Amino acid sequence: MIRKTIMLSLLFCATSIFAQDDLVNKVINNASINSKFHFKDMIDIENTSIKNQGSAGTCWSYSGNSFLESEMIRLGKAPVDLAEIYTARQVYLSKARNYILMNGNMSLGDGGEPHDVVNMIKKYGAMPQEAYTNEDYGKGSLKSAAFQKDFKAILDNYMKNPDPKKGVSWVKDINDYLDKTLGKVPATFTYLGKNYTPHTFAKEVVGIVPEQYVEITSYMDSPYYEKILVPVPDNWSYDMAYNVPMTEMTDVIDAALKNGFSVAWSTDVSEDYFSWKNGVAHVPNVDLYNITDSDRKKFFDKPVQEKVITEEMRLAGLYSLYTTDDHAMQIVGIAKDQGGKEYYKIKNSWGDKNDYKGYLYVSKAFVQLKTTSIYLHQDALTKNFKSKLKA
Repeated sequence: MIRKTIMLSLLFCATSIFAQDDLVNKVINNASINSKFHFKDMIDIENTSIKNQGSAGTCWSYSGNSFLESEMIRLGKAPVDLAEIYTARQVYLSKARNYILMNGNMSLGDGGEPHDVVNMIKKYGAMPQEAYTNEDYGKGSLKSAAFQKDFKAILDNYMKNPDPKKGVSWVKDINDYLDKTLGKVPATFTYLGKNYTPHTFAKEVVGIVPEQYVEITSYMDSPYYEKILVPVPDNWSYDMAYNVPMTEMTDVIDAALKNGFSVAWSTDVSEDYFSWKNGVAHVPNVDLYNITDSDRKKFFDKPVQEKVITEEMRLAGLYSLYTTDDHAMQIVGIAKDQGGKEYYKIKNSWGDKNDYKGYLYVSKAFVQLKTTSIYLHQDALTKNFKSKLKA
């Protein structure tokens, strides 16, 4: 557990404000071993270009916006390069509000969930990248740790100020800070020759209906087919998700992909059997809590026999914090390896410098063991599955 505890303070989507460069170096820059995996895409949902979030913990915004870009394609619209930092900015403002109202008794940081993107579109609208162009955060001079430290200090200093005349000065102070670091939000902007506000752009161009999206999770100790609070730190907005058996969660993903829907995916990426550089994640049939150097050398050489995942194994991982809500990506397809075993094709937001140029292939066993939640359009759910859900 020592290794895992250290890793948790450095995760890409963690609520920690500390530097994340160590995990960047470990997960993104791990060397390829010229593995002998060969994948053939069987289903490949159309998606937009690969992005790079840098060292900032804004994966949820990149994956959530990428998911919506694919939704636009599905709906017959021309996809737009949506501004991920605009969404993140609105989340930071919403977090500031909650932090003040809860007297500082909540985490801040970069962390979030793909549902935040849809929530923010509903409340604040959306913008194309060309209208809100900041891309420095996490990739240039604006570092996540420094941004979050100063952000938190503004709120903490406000709460410590005993002056009864201070009013709600934190609102202006936070907005001024966001303007300075992330850029001012234009009241209106032009896109393809037409003038928009963020709200009219979301309605007329993006065109999604926020109420039509659902979240699904799996905890065997909670009632199935009912909504539960997803108990992860990055669910700062306390959104609810339908709780279903582990195998039904992957059945939902399978059905969605086969019917042309992509899926936003939140998961754990800090294990030795997840390799970004090699573009593969699976669950080798070894003692997952006592992995040896000899084991590690064989994980990505070629397809391996995997563990059979059980509900008990999944819950033990969640309860021991070996399964944590580290990262969010987009599931865009199904592929088979040279032996005919199925994997999910995943679009990531760490650039294109891995063996599959920004994508990776993840086994069903890994998804069953390590998923914290999935997010998708309600029409992707089968009638039989919908019939089981309780309001």
